[in-house]
Amino acid sequence: MRTEDVLAAIATGLWRWENASGTVTLNGEAARLLGMPEEPVTLTESATRARFHPIDWNEIDGIVNLALAEDTLAEARLRVVDESGRVLRTVRVRAKPMVTSPAEGERDHEAERDHEAERDYELVGTVQAVIEPRPGTTVERTSLTGDWRRSREAFLLDAGRALAEARSTTEVLRVAASLSMPGFSPDGLAVYGVSGERLTIVGHHGHAPEDSAPFEGMTVDTDYPAAEVVRTGRAIYLPTPEAYADRYPATWRYVERFGRRSWAFLPLVVAGRTLGTWMAAFKHRVAFSPDERSVLTTVARMLAQALARAGVAETERELSLGLQRTMMPTLGPEIPGMTVAARYVPTGGGLQVGGDWYDMIPLPGGTAHSEGRWGGRFALVIGDVQGHDVRAAGLMGQLRIALRAYASEGHRPDAVLSRASRFLAGLQHYPGRDGGNLPGGGPRTDAGAAVMDEWYSVAGPRFATCLYLEVDPENGTLDIARAGHPDPVIRTADGTAFIRQTEGGLPLGIEADSDYPTTRLVLGPGETLMLCTDGLIETGGHDLATGWTRLRPVLEQDSGESLEKLADALIQAVHGPTSHYTTGPLVDRREDDIALLLLSRDLAPARPGGGIPRRTALTVAQAEPERIAGVRRQLRELLHDWRDEEQIDSAELMVSEMITNVLVHTDGDALLVAEARGELGDRRLRVEVADTSDELPHRRRPGELASSGRGLVLMEVLADAWGVDPRGEGKSIWFELYECGGAEPEAPS
Repeated sequence: MRTEDVLAAIATGLWRWENASGTVTLNGEAARLLGMPEEPVTLTESATRARFHPIDWNEIDGIVNLALAEDTLAEARLRVVDESGRVLRTVRVRAKPMVTSPAEGERDHEAERDHEAERDYELVGTVQAVIEPRPGTTVERTSLTGDWRRSREAFLLDAGRALAEARSTTEVLRVAASLSMPGFSPDGLAVYGVSGERLTIVGHHGHAPEDSAPFEGMTVDTDYPAAEVVRTGRAIYLPTPEAYADRYPATWRYVERFGRRSWAFLPLVVAGRTLGTWMAAFKHRVAFSPDERSVLTTVARMLAQALARAGVAETERELSLGLQRTMMPTLGPEIPGMTVAARYVPTGGGLQVGGDWYDMIPLPGGTAHSEGRWGGRFALVIGDVQGHDVRAAGLMGQLRIALRAYASEGHRPDAVLSRASRFLAGLQHYPGRDGGNLPGGGPRTDAGAAVMDEWYSVAGPRFATCLYLEVDPENGTLDIARAGHPDPVIRTADGTAFIRQTEGGLPLGIEADSDYPTTRLVLGPGETLMLCTDGLIETGGHDLATGWTRLRPVLEQDSGESLEKLADALIQAVHGPTSHYTTGPLVDRREDDIALLLLSRDLAPARPGGGIPRRTALTVAQAEPERIAGVRRQLRELLHDWRDEEQIDSAELMVSEMITNVLVHTDGDALLVAEARGELGDRRLRVEVADTSDELPHRRRPGELASSGRGLVLMEVLADAWGVDPRGEGKSIWFELYECGGAEPEAPS
């Protein structure tokens, strides 16, 4: 009796599918099962497709590709339909895929897997009718249909979403351990990596830590499923303990004690390269049908991609942290009489380091004490290189080193910034950029020049803002030079905070030869200086004005107990949970890095007179009369909580008159010092304007149409007290206002 007759007796037909020619050949029994006359027939792929339910046919490609990749049988359960779409019966199809066009030349395993999908193949197998179970009976499930198929699709969608959101290897492994596969969830998982010629255990679930000892450090040629998967790139399914023991007797003794019944070892492949092996172990028996293998293979692919993404992210994060540790120095030694605090928050572009930086530089002439303290002048620097990429970080590192070198040579603040601007401009102006020869006289046609030209056309030159100040801790003197950077903020000893306007120049790198005027301030006892980059002000959709409005209460409400707590509070105001409720009028973009420096001068013992003094001092040069408006704003900020608004207006008017007189009637600059002293509601404001002229002012009687001569008259009318004090070189004119309304506060006895 022929084999074909035997198969026909048990309702089993034979078929052959050649994908190169696109034909399917059926014997008589196979044709009958597909709803056609019982005689041999050759059909096209489209004619064959019309005999099956569309949903079932769509799964054929995946099943065949899986069988080709794993060199196993392709098995599927398909519904046969007639011309009207009515289901006639269900058949089980089994076939062995065979490649008919071998790859050209010799290829390694990875290259072969990449080309298998492109090869011609044929399927030779059987078609058998499936007897539908009677109601109430249970049959073995060998394929995913109906609700099971929908459950599988939902599971894969959830798994893909969860793995895509995992950002670290630990998170990926945690997601993998929590996956509940439809109907056959593993209770033991392990991920193996490859380091050289050895296996490494990346992570595991369902095992005690000591259980991994026998498998750690195995060579890839060990008789172990995970090692074989790494060598061959093909999945291994072991449905029974007997199958495991027969195939891998050398390692079975290590596995037997776990009490598992089935195992699947799948390759973790990314871009054609096997990164490792994923093991799924089951306490119950699993047949590993084609549908189950398909689910496992899909999860393994998603797991491999998630691990690869996490590995790249962790490498970049480690690189960024290394750059940050290298480029963000710790603050220097302790300064007697002063406290310094700093913060750096990298938030831009996903990198952990960007173009913002700060530095503290001991200056020549100081003394380093053995107990880690510094005696003498020092410099503070804060800056921001344009951009948030690696190039910005590289330029920042070079610029920081250059600034430290110039400062260590003893240059004044204006000279330090001028040299730094020239350095940054030259750093981005490579030889040959403007048509000249490259170093060594080579022409611009050299490949190196072409590459740099292309890079420059995309990246362009960068500039940097910077604020550099020298500090004398003995008397609190600050000499500030500013290159396009936000002005510093002063918080007085009584908690009042205001922006201290200073002279400034262009950002570094815009012009090679730039001037940076210096502004001298005095940081009084108990006062705090804040320097920051624009990220602290503008993060959250703010401009400079609204950003300052958000930060000012944080500064003024601080208790002053700890500069470190104040630094944390400022960062929390911008990036903490409550920052989302204080967004500004612009688009809320949290992509800018933040650098913050705080400098505080220790509070001196209380002096007679009561209260903590509030003081400011500034200079108005002859060539800068426009700064008078800034002086008025500064004075109003100093008196922001003064009880009588009319007295504030009077003080502004008198200050304007005093400084204007100096600029008009003398050849020197005007030095203003304003101090408010006393308890709230009972304070005294004293304002002095000094100049270098020996000529004393005198009262005049201006006519109705006169445009000058009323200065002393105004002071006599508006001030509670005023006077002129000659000095060794020049004079000082002053006035006082008493917050209580005209009576000078009594000094305590």
